[in-house]
Amino acid sequence: MLQTTLSVALEVKPQSATTLAALIDDLHDRSTAPLSAKGTSGESFAWLAQGVPSAHFISLNIFPGADYDPLFVLEANFDGPPGVFWGQMEAAAGEELRAMFRCCKRPLDQDAQLYDAVTAPGSRAPVAPYCEARALTPSVFHHGNRGMTRDRILDEYALFRAIRTELATANEDGPSPYRGVAAGRVHVLLRTALLPAFPWLAAPSPKRIPLRQRIGDIVRLVAFAFCVVLALSLPGLIFSSFMPTWRFFILIGLLMVVAVVPIVRMRDPLPGTGTGGKTNLITVLIRNLPLIAAFILAYSAVFGPGMAVASHLTTGLPWARAGHAGMRILLLGLASVPLSLLVIVGWLRFLEMRDSAHDDPPIDEEVVRQMAQREDWIPQNHMGSVVLIKPGVLRTVIVRAGHLGLGLMLRVTATNGYLGSMRTVHFAHWAFVNNGGRLMFFSNFDQSWESYLDDFIEKAHDGLTLAWGGGTGFPATRFLIQDGASHGRKFKNWARHSMAISRFWYSAYRDLTVDQVERNNRIADGLRRVKLSEKDAAAWINEL
Repeated sequence: MLQTTLSVALEVKPQSATTLAALIDDLHDRSTAPLSAKGTSGESFAWLAQGVPSAHFISLNIFPGADYDPLFVLEANFDGPPGVFWGQMEAAAGEELRAMFRCCKRPLDQDAQLYDAVTAPGSRAPVAPYCEARALTPSVFHHGNRGMTRDRILDEYALFRAIRTELATANEDGPSPYRGVAAGRVHVLLRTALLPAFPWLAAPSPKRIPLRQRIGDIVRLVAFAFCVVLALSLPGLIFSSFMPTWRFFILIGLLMVVAVVPIVRMRDPLPGTGTGGKTNLITVLIRNLPLIAAFILAYSAVFGPGMAVASHLTTGLPWARAGHAGMRILLLGLASVPLSLLVIVGWLRFLEMRDSAHDDPPIDEEVVRQMAQREDWIPQNHMGSVVLIKPGVLRTVIVRAGHLGLGLMLRVTATNGYLGSMRTVHFAHWAFVNNGGRLMFFSNFDQSWESYLDDFIEKAHDGLTLAWGGGTGFPATRFLIQDGASHGRKFKNWARHSMAISRFWYSAYRDLTVDQVERNNRIADGLRRVKLSEKDAAAWINEL
């Protein structure tokens, strides 16, 4: 099932920021009132749950800033394509969104006419086209419980509650039929009892990640890796075309020595910035040597014939000699990749040693108090952050390429509902705003904000440093992935400083953690099967 994450970021008229905040607060208060303002039900956000049945999470936020005018952001995570979602939002909250858009600036690009049509006095023009036109594509995103539609999550949660009720109330006047019997028998009895109320148990379990989507994710990641290696091998491709092989290797060797010397001299952290972590770019490369070797073979197999054709067309050599010449250039290009990496790493480390870190950023205690008031009411929480991006050509390339590669890698590796060893992230994404001058982050997660960041700091500080290390004032980094987010207290202060109050936040399944959703899914998949072996039934019954 296609799941979509996107955000709409609009600059706010400074004089209208207070009005916009009041509109968002009013929508939040009406949605959480004992009786829904939409008249659909007394449950919180019932109008949104019924009006936008594809939505998992939706938030409305305002980010103030000394360097930019305020930023209004609508963040959404939903099932299906954007067009359907925006149509549902139009029907459910079109007029509320129209009033909020009137507080925002008129864009200066091709969307200005859409803005005028939506915000004109007395306008009835649909807001959905404007939302769709201004939507941002995430630079990195993660979908927890991937492939689980909102309806499937809610249906399996209802099944879980029904199982609990059945186990507690079956044959209340006598012994429970579920006690003292084998696990396989419990499975059969439960399936028989629940099938009338949940007829979908008779159908096979829907595929969470279709094979076509899985193959597409892998192909995109491999294509990205090919492009990166091709770019890094350009010096070798150029020099090898007119230099003898032995001179080429002498030149590359000398240049590598020249590049290594300053890196060795800069390898140690600056005083007070080291965290003692053992993971670095070298250990990552060593750890993945078999994968790298396989990749080189695949790279050669893909680009070798192309180089042979290019050699034949440009030189007129016979095909056999052209193939030999093309493969020589290709392999020498690969031999120059370490030199390109050393130059980039050295340049990056030179910049890192001159970066300014914000060790003790100012935090508005009143804002923190308002954030705390909105946190920890349910098992889930929400956060949004916007930071400035460090300037420079190299930083821009690394941030953009790093985000693209990290996002593609997550699509290939994070397929079991979790983000690596972290089991608390429902939906999260980064996106570039203000013409790429700022980096925006949103996350919908389980447990408290403190424990959530602790989880990242302990288990994914390398990836967090890669994704967020380009932010101005980020704790001192070393060789792109070292230190940085490992500075627990400094990183938390920096993150809290960049956050804004989640004025409006909707969750379609407020009582469920990522773990519980996966547990419900395992239970449901077990009941979809007519019969389980005793071994499988014993494992399945432990989930109940």
